[in-house]
Amino acid sequence: MEEKEKQLAKMIADYSIDVQPQEVVLIDYETTAPISLVKALIHEIIQKGGVPITNMTNPEVAAYLLQNSNDDRIKIVKKYKEFEVSMVDAYIHIRCSLNDYETKNVPKETIRKMGAALQKSKDERVNHRKWVLLNYPSVLDAYKAHMPIEEFKNFAMDVMTVDYSAMSEKIKPLKELMEKTDKVRIVSPNTDLTFSIKGLPAIPCTGEKNIPDGELYTAPVKESVNGRITYNTPCPYQGFVFHNVSLKFENGKIVEATCNEDNEELNKIFDQDEGARYVGEFSLGFNPKLSSPMGDILFDEKIFGSLHFTPGACYEDCDNGNRSAVHWDMVLIQTAEYGGGEIYFDDVLIRKDGLFVLEDLKPLNFGKE
Repeated sequence: MEEKEKQLAKMIADYSIDVQPQEVVLIDYETTAPISLVKALIHEIIQKGGVPITNMTNPEVAAYLLQNSNDDRIKIVKKYKEFEVSMVDAYIHIRCSLNDYETKNVPKETIRKMGAALQKSKDERVNHRKWVLLNYPSVLDAYKAHMPIEEFKNFAMDVMTVDYSAMSEKIKPLKELMEKTDKVRIVSPNTDLTFSIKGLPAIPCTGEKNIPDGELYTAPVKESVNGRITYNTPCPYQGFVFHNVSLKFENGKIVEATCNEDNEELNKIFDQDEGARYVGEFSLGFNPKLSSPMGDILFDEKIFGSLHFTPGACYEDCDNGNRSAVHWDMVLIQTAEYGGGEIYFDDVLIRKDGLFVLEDLKPLNFGKE
């Protein structure tokens, strides 16, 4: 495993954030993450002439602090995070979750206030710094994947270290097609959704920002979304996990939201601010090593044959004008195993049951036909 961690660290330093001499790189990691990976990252950053600094967070302590945060503490954290982002050139954030429900007892108003306070530093970090987010495989992840921990770790390492440079070449025809497309239609069980992506860029994600990776995203024209989408994977959000989430849209806005659990709790998320009921991202996933959900969005949104349609904030590099403290990636898998489905660009079928059907897009099927 240590050799695979060294390989991963080298890929991150060389490819994902491309460390340059004298760049300050913050490694922000959870106490549950392996020290061996952190040390491997420090080694690679130094080898490239960068300046590594570290910040370690205990998830349980962080949740307790958040639960007990008043307005004065929120103001201090806001200043601290804005100072932090001003000092660094690149971020590596390593998550290693052992509990999806750690923040369940934090008051939603406290979460909202902290999110709003940190929005400026978050925007600066995401849009004006180099960064990569890594979910290191944990015991919880292995449990959710129904795999022994060592088997899961080996699987996750293979997923995280696919040949992203080759993937970046295969994605080019899809990017070109998406940027020429106006109308998109998505059809799946309990899903029939239409929207426009006209005039918005398509952004390839091939190992530069997320590990694992493998997606191409754009955004819908804000008020163009109509119809219904029903997600067939778990949708975790701030200490809650929702199943069978179904959203009805009229002129871009979520006018109805239901799930198997607490509809009131679900709708509280969409009521946080005006932008939470509009969509900021539409993306197609195609990591060939991922085929089923694990309850970890960084993996699930890259599942081969999937898409995600994301209520909340857009990204600055694909700006449809939607602003929100929420950015909730929710995944629909369209492979035959999960009920199938079609995607149409300007009334032309481009993907059926998770497989691309146009000749110049078929390399993204990775031989799965």
